[in-house]
Amino acid sequence: MTQTLTIFVQAFFLAAGLIMAIGAQNAHVLRQGIAGHYVGLTVALCAFFDTVLMTAGVYGFGWLLQTVPQLESIARLGGAAFLLWYGLRCARSACAPLAGVSVQARVATNWIVAVTTVTAFTLLNPHVYLDTVVLIGSIGGAYQGAERMAFAAGSVTASWVWFACLGYGARLIRPWFENPRAWQVLDGIIAAVMFTIAAALLWEQFV
Repeated sequence: MTQTLTIFVQAFFLAAGLIMAIGAQNAHVLRQGIAGHYVGLTVALCAFFDTVLMTAGVYGFGWLLQTVPQLESIARLGGAAFLLWYGLRCARSACAPLAGVSVQARVATNWIVAVTTVTAFTLLNPHVYLDTVVLIGSIGGAYQGAERMAFAAGSVTASWVWFACLGYGARLIRPWFENPRAWQVLDGIIAAVMFTIAAALLWEQFV
């Protein structure tokens, strides 16, 4: 195995370990995948944003977050507000009468909503910048030439593979969600995840 291939594989598993952690973005992709609405668009946007951020980090733009720390605070507060709103929305769906449960009410069925929701989940999460731009960027930035390119490619590939598997693989559990109560359980879990992450962001900001 050549050195560049070794670096590619190492970067792939490093990025995969960071991306696969349970979070708001993954929960949203799973939700869209189960419902089968704008899955390709959702997957592509998540992977595209990761591609831009990881590449920027590897090629030296991590200094921006270190130079302007206010950006992290803005993202943290904005992300907490968005996650609280989305969590309340999911909690409301989880508590809705079964007769009123519908897939359309629970996922983005308009492409504009799909785009804006994914964008918010990604860019309003400060941990995304710390993982992609700072962490991956600091490691990848230590390489030069073809090795740096291999590291960036490995990281980006992990993102595309993970989101494709998550979004399109969700169809395998779709039969379970023919029961409206299953949607209520999922929405309750997602609401708990959103509230937990929002609380963590506010804790980091003010404590």
